[in-house]
Amino acid sequence: MSYLELFRLAAPETIIVLVALAVLAVDLVAGRGLDVCYRFIISGMVAVVGCALAIAWMLVMPSYGETAGGIFVVDPLTQYVKVALVALTIFTVLISMDSDFTVHVGEYLALILFATVGMMFLVSTEDLLMIFVSLELTSLSLYILTAFNKRNAKSAEAALKYFLFGGMAAAFTLFGMSLLYGLSGSTNLREIAAALAGKGFDPLLAVAIVMTVIGFGFKVAAVPFHLWAPDAYEGAPTPSAAFIASGSKVASFFIFAKVMLLGFAGAEGSGAWHHFITGWTPVIAVVAALSMVVGNLTAIVQTSVKRLLAYSAIAHAGYMLLAVMSHEKQAIASLIYYAVTYGLTTVGAFGVVAIVESRAGDDKLSSFAGLSRRSPVISFCMLIFMLSLAGIPPLAGFFGKFYVFAAALKSDPANLGLLWLVVLAIAMSAVSLYYYLQVLKQIYVADGPAGGGEFKTPIVSQVALCILAALVFLLGCAPALMLNCLERALAAVSL
Repeated sequence: MSYLELFRLAAPETIIVLVALAVLAVDLVAGRGLDVCYRFIISGMVAVVGCALAIAWMLVMPSYGETAGGIFVVDPLTQYVKVALVALTIFTVLISMDSDFTVHVGEYLALILFATVGMMFLVSTEDLLMIFVSLELTSLSLYILTAFNKRNAKSAEAALKYFLFGGMAAAFTLFGMSLLYGLSGSTNLREIAAALAGKGFDPLLAVAIVMTVIGFGFKVAAVPFHLWAPDAYEGAPTPSAAFIASGSKVASFFIFAKVMLLGFAGAEGSGAWHHFITGWTPVIAVVAALSMVVGNLTAIVQTSVKRLLAYSAIAHAGYMLLAVMSHEKQAIASLIYYAVTYGLTTVGAFGVVAIVESRAGDDKLSSFAGLSRRSPVISFCMLIFMLSLAGIPPLAGFFGKFYVFAAALKSDPANLGLLWLVVLAIAMSAVSLYYYLQVLKQIYVADGPAGGGEFKTPIVSQVALCILAALVFLLGCAPALMLNCLERALAAVSL
């Protein structure tokens, strides 16, 4: 492959990198001496326009192909996932424009864009080394974004915990990858599966599976690898937390599914009740069950909305793991639909939290009391986001869960599929409705503070939240808009 062909394949990533450098230059040159709010608006618009250009390039002039060894693979499916990642980046930048937690505006926005580039490379590879490098580029950017609020000691503490847990998870991931290379002699996922086919279940393969699940379990915040998430979500600047909970989740789940389905093909086993067969499916089944139970039950007792959303994210990781275990293309479409709609919903929820936090000074449940009478528009948006996370029809969250649960039931029909996990997931979804309604109770039922008049919502944030709420509603009423595109893309690739 020539450099010109490689450049054409990597054009969207190149655009994002150039935009990150442009943001740094604009903030340094044009932003010097201006107030932070104006610097955020100017640099943010540069970032938004650049990201929109990258999306336009992928949709209008798509280029498909792959380099030798699968180090960089671009197909219709990865293209759609990258469009979703860049769209989530745009919304993250938009909800950041009203922020004042840092004076290093250019560096903050550039790190968001660099993390996006890492995620885009992550979903576009089938090589273990490139997966690891992309994970580290993404993770290092997110560690710094978590610590960006120097005025808040919790931000530094959260970043340190995130970094330490992340370093340990990277070690597990690398160890698992080294075992896979030793067993197969290759770093390409498809070649690894071909080399392991017919060899039976090797003890070293079992260790490699466990190490890989530990590494990616950290990235998706699944139990028992979730301990960093509540502190990181609470301590990080709210827009940074939104990005960690959305874009990072989409990219991590996509590559997790790709590694398990391609690299460990033939070693799936079974997680059906009373029909467990040794493989990676029963390992993930246990992690999924723990995530759903611990995430939902712990969220009930939270008084911080950001910590509540963190434990909610842990529970949703358990739901999404059901699709990873389903071993079929339809399940991958369901997983991507769920992850993307969850990402849109979460960015919106954190956007509302950011507005309330900037006015009330904290993110406690009590700070949302009477919000509907002070700001009805963002209150209605929060209603959409909370009900979607709870899985109430006709919102996107309901259909995300429906398709994932249906895929799980089809995974092993002779043994009723993963029925026990689906029953548990439905029961935990009912539990989750309680704590989501607690947020809405404060917004619509509780009395606000005395003398708390209407507060102005920044127009950019308000427009972004309304667009997000409309997308969550639209993709719920017409899920085929996304699913049909994903199914056509899946038909063109081999998984």
